[in-house]
Amino acid sequence: MKKIILAVGTRPEVIKMAPVYRALKQSATLQPVLLSTGQHREMLAQALAAFDLTPDADLALMQPGQTLPELTGRVINAVTEFIQANRPDAILVQGDTTTVLAASIAATYARVPVGHVEAGLRTYDMDHPFPEEMNRRLVSPLARWSFVPTATSRQNLLQEHIAPETIHITGNSVIDALLWMREKVQGKQTSPQALAERLGIPAAFANKYLDPSTSGEQPARWILVTGHRRESFGDGFESICQALRQLVEEHSDVGILYPVHLNPNVREPVNRLLSNHPRIALIEPVGYEDFIWLMDRCHFLLSDSGGVQEEAPSLGKPVLVMRTTTERPEGVEAGTCRLVGTDPAAILREASLLLNDRNEYQHRSALKNPYGDGQTAVRIREILEKDPNI
Repeated sequence: MKKIILAVGTRPEVIKMAPVYRALKQSATLQPVLLSTGQHREMLAQALAAFDLTPDADLALMQPGQTLPELTGRVINAVTEFIQANRPDAILVQGDTTTVLAASIAATYARVPVGHVEAGLRTYDMDHPFPEEMNRRLVSPLARWSFVPTATSRQNLLQEHIAPETIHITGNSVIDALLWMREKVQGKQTSPQALAERLGIPAAFANKYLDPSTSGEQPARWILVTGHRRESFGDGFESICQALRQLVEEHSDVGILYPVHLNPNVREPVNRLLSNHPRIALIEPVGYEDFIWLMDRCHFLLSDSGGVQEEAPSLGKPVLVMRTTTERPEGVEAGTCRLVGTDPAAILREASLLLNDRNEYQHRSALKNPYGDGQTAVRIREILEKDPNI
């Protein structure tokens, strides 16, 4: 059996690597080893629990107030020691986090081949997103296998002189994860009341927007918001909060549900500016399973998350992307996503369009997801199984 390490450090990495791990577990020739760096402790644990996964090893590297240089150095050293002790045949990383860059450097130093899941995404702006754009661009030359989600991602790598035989169009494994989790959620038939109580959603908000059955009315429209990007810290989040508050003031029937990221740079302005409005519910970050439940029932999403841009179209949900650039242009080109940045006027204009124009909303809800069909993990497994050089 060939030993394949899957390194994860954050919640998005777990979500997108869980299907790959499950697919490799079905292989007769490959043995997956799930390695957690612990880059983001609480939200990482949430995602692992949602997929019923327990890491084979946990490096537990997160420290309060950690800086990027400190974390990068700790991951390189700790992953190097793990590789030396376990002698893997390959290591897989996903996306663009510090764990991805540092684990790839450690593997390259140890002469262990690297597979990059979700390779080839680009904004070609090192500040947006920061430091993710730097991370993924530095990893690409180190990868023996670049598993790209789309033809656009493949073209990006070809332009950077990455060898074409190392690039494989597989789709994005987040769609595998989404479809698996949606089936799990539907099987549980979670009640709105139980979910609201578990997540700390105020009863008045839940009754109006999640479960209006007591009054016999149709659910009122509500918007699901997520935000965490480093480049929006400061003025960006102040502007986002201003736009959200103005949005509910101008649309008296609309509610906003916002699971607030743990980063203090997010929590301070959000809680200060939005906490006292009856139609804005601020809650703690939710697990992936609950997030799918919420995403499946909201009217549309306002988000700066890359994963949301990929996931929501499979559920028929338009996404307004609170960023000025995106490494996922396929969604913008398809029409499932639209860039609004952090400018209050742009956010208000585009959100009002989806709220006021029924035809526009229905058109964008019906568009095909450009990011995959749910078979990405199987394709990755088959590519690795057929490679004689592992």
